[in-house]
Amino acid sequence: MGQAIAHANDLPWSLGPIRASACSCGSVVCQLLHQRVMSDMSRRMFVGGVAATMAPFVGLQAAESDAARPKDAERPTLLTNLRLFDGTGKPVRDGVQVLIQGKLISALPSAAEKIEGAQVIDCQGKLVMPGLIDTHWHTMLAAIAQTTAMTADLGYLYLAAAQEAQRTLLRGFTSVRDAGGPAFALKRAIDEGMVAGPRIYPSGAMISQTSGHGDFRLRSDIPRAANAPLSGVELAGVAMIADGEAEVLRRVREQLMLGASQIKMLAGGGVASLYDPLDSMQFSERELRSGVEAAADWNTYVMAHVYMPKGIKRAIKAGVKSIEHGQLADEECVRMMKGEGVWWSLQPFLQDEDSNVYPDAARRESQRQVAQGTVRAYELAQKHGIRTGWGTDILFNPRNTPTQGRQLAKLTRFYDPLTLLAQATGTNGELLALSGERNPYPHALGRIAPGAYADLLVADGDPAANLDFLSDPQRNLRLIMKDGKVHKNTL
Repeated sequence: MGQAIAHANDLPWSLGPIRASACSCGSVVCQLLHQRVMSDMSRRMFVGGVAATMAPFVGLQAAESDAARPKDAERPTLLTNLRLFDGTGKPVRDGVQVLIQGKLISALPSAAEKIEGAQVIDCQGKLVMPGLIDTHWHTMLAAIAQTTAMTADLGYLYLAAAQEAQRTLLRGFTSVRDAGGPAFALKRAIDEGMVAGPRIYPSGAMISQTSGHGDFRLRSDIPRAANAPLSGVELAGVAMIADGEAEVLRRVREQLMLGASQIKMLAGGGVASLYDPLDSMQFSERELRSGVEAAADWNTYVMAHVYMPKGIKRAIKAGVKSIEHGQLADEECVRMMKGEGVWWSLQPFLQDEDSNVYPDAARRESQRQVAQGTVRAYELAQKHGIRTGWGTDILFNPRNTPTQGRQLAKLTRFYDPLTLLAQATGTNGELLALSGERNPYPHALGRIAPGAYADLLVADGDPAANLDFLSDPQRNLRLIMKDGKVHKNTL
C-alpha cells in the first residue's frame, strides 16, 4: 500500500501527499481508517481556521452589501431605444423595451410605455440579443497547452481556468455546457459571485474505456493491476476509465454525486488523442446502456463523443440523447437521430485557421476526414431537420479561445445568419434544458422573454446581414449582462 501511495504522489496531477502511520497490528484496514480520520481532522481544522480568520471580513462585507442592496438590487432595470433579437430566429424588431427585475426578465413593454422608478439604460438604437451559449466547451482545459495540463499543479489549472472564464464571459458567452473536466469548483465559485464567468453545465470527468479517447496514461503505465491506484488524470477528475457494466455504473454515479448536470461518455475514437484510432468503436452497447440508465435514474442524460457511423448507431441504440461531433455520420445515422429525437451537437471542424495543428501525418489525415465530413454533416442536419446544437470544443489551445465568436460567425456559409444566431442562443438553451431535474439553472436561457434569465448583450451589428460583429467582441459588444448584473458597459 505504501508503494501505491508513493506512486500516486509522483504523478503530475497528484492532489498532494497522503500518508498514514502504520497500525501496531499491521492491518491494512487500520491504516485506511487512520488515514481517513487524520485526513478528516486536517480538513476540519483547515476549514475551521479559515472560517475563523475570515469571519470579521465576511460580516463587514455582508453589512456593506446589505446597505447597498435596497438602492440597486430592488430597482428594476429598463433597456430602451433598441432593436431586439429574442433568440427564436425571428427578424429583429423595434418598438419594444426590456424590463429586468433581479436576475430575470420581467416584461417586454412597448417603447411608448413609461416605467416608473426603473434604472434606464439607453441602448442607442443598437442590437439587444441573448447571451451566447457554447454547448461543447472545456472550462478547465481550453486555455492551457496539453503539456501544462499534464505537469502543472491542480491549483494553477484552476487559476488559469478562472481567468479564462472571465474572458469567456467578456466574449459574450453567458452559458456553457462543459464537455469534460473538473469544473465543479469553478462553477460554484461563479454561481456564488467569487469570480465572473459563464454559467457552467458540468459533465464532470469524461467516462472512457481502457484505450479509449479519455485514456491519457502513458504506455509505461500499462498494464494496471486490478487494485492499482487511479492515474493522475483520474484523480484530478478529467477522465475516468471504466471497463464493464459495473464499473461504468460506479463511475457515472460518482459524477452524478459530484453534481454533474449530464454525463459525457466516449463512444469512439478521436483526432487529438495519440492512441485511439478515429475509426475505433468504444464501449459495448451494454456498457453504454449502463451509463444511460444510471443517468436516467437521476433524470438526466448521456452525451456521447463519437464520429463514425457504427459508433453513432450503437450510441443511439443504447439511449444516448446527444451525439457530440458525429461528422462522419451517414444518412442512416441521421434518420435514426430524427426518429429517436436525438440532438446533434456539431462543431466547425473545417481544418482552417481555427483548427489545431498536429505534427504527425496520421492525425492530420484524421483531421482532413473530419473536415470533409463537417460540410456534409451540416447539410444532413438541415435536410432531416435534426435538432442541432452549436459549440467549439476548443481544447488545449490558448491561442484559439479568442476565436470563439468567430467560429460561430463563419458558419453563415451553411445557415442564414438569423437561424445560426438562434442556434447559438435559444436552440442551445433548449439543449441545456435536456438535463431535466439536474438542471442547475431552471429558468429559460438563450431567450429574451418574460421569465428568462437576464443574460443580454448590446451589440453593434445586424444579424439579418451577417454575424461578423461577434468576431470582435471587444469592439462590438457594448454591454454584457448576466443574471441582471452588468459586466461590461461601453455605451
